Amino acid sequence: MFDKSQQVLRLEALRKSYNIDQPNEIEVLHGIDLTIGRSDFAALIGPSGSGKSTLLNLLGLLDKPTSGELYLQGKPTSAMSDNQLTAMRGSNIGFVFQFHHLISAFSVLDNVLMPLMLNQGKPNKLAIEKARELLVAVGLEKFINSKPGQLSGGQQQRVAIARALITDPPLLLADEPTGNLDTRTAAEVFELFRKVNKERGCAILLVTHDPRLSAACDRTINLVDGRIESDSLNN
Repeated sequence: MFDKSQQVLRLEALRKSYNIDQPNEIEVLHGIDLTIGRSDFAALIGPSGSGKSTLLNLLGLLDKPTSGELYLQGKPTSAMSDNQLTAMRGSNIGFVFQFHHLISAFSVLDNVLMPLMLNQGKPNKLAIEKARELLVAVGLEKFINSKPGQLSGGQQQRVAIARALITDPPLLLADEPTGNLDTRTAAEVFELFRKVNKERGCAILLVTHDPRLSAACDRTINLVDGRIESDSLNN
């Protein structure tokens, strides 16, 4: 059983600048302090140009901050090597994007197994069974051997969610995951995120421009001009 009080992610005075030591140096994030707990289901919102994409890249260990510290599972990451960051990311963070990024030549099952195949090589029977169980959990047991092109957009997003969960990450980052879906399918995918959060204890940070989606989350973090303007619980 997971510990709901556990801190998954903590940012301390996180800053990010580009063109450092140049006349046109630009600081995009200005000292971000943020904590994400194991039971959190939070939305990250903000206008275009607010720094959401930059912050998401830092949270996902895809980029390094200029200063400050990011703790993942209690471990400071700013001094980690690229190989260490890759290993940390692979075992602790799941990603779901607006575009599914599935491999069309592979089956649905193999797409879900991909993160394990990248880390471990050929999957064993236990891994295959786990992937099958995840596909059952997201309602795709009938499509295990299908190719992504045979699925609807909503079904492909469910495959992407199952793929993100195959490593049992404590944190899932979702970047506009319903942006390409119709209203009904978007609602179904959102409820799947909710189920993952409650049943698997996976903290979820969902980046969205949809105010209805952010209001349906438990918490809304509003980023404006590279600073957190508000961080509040939703009723």
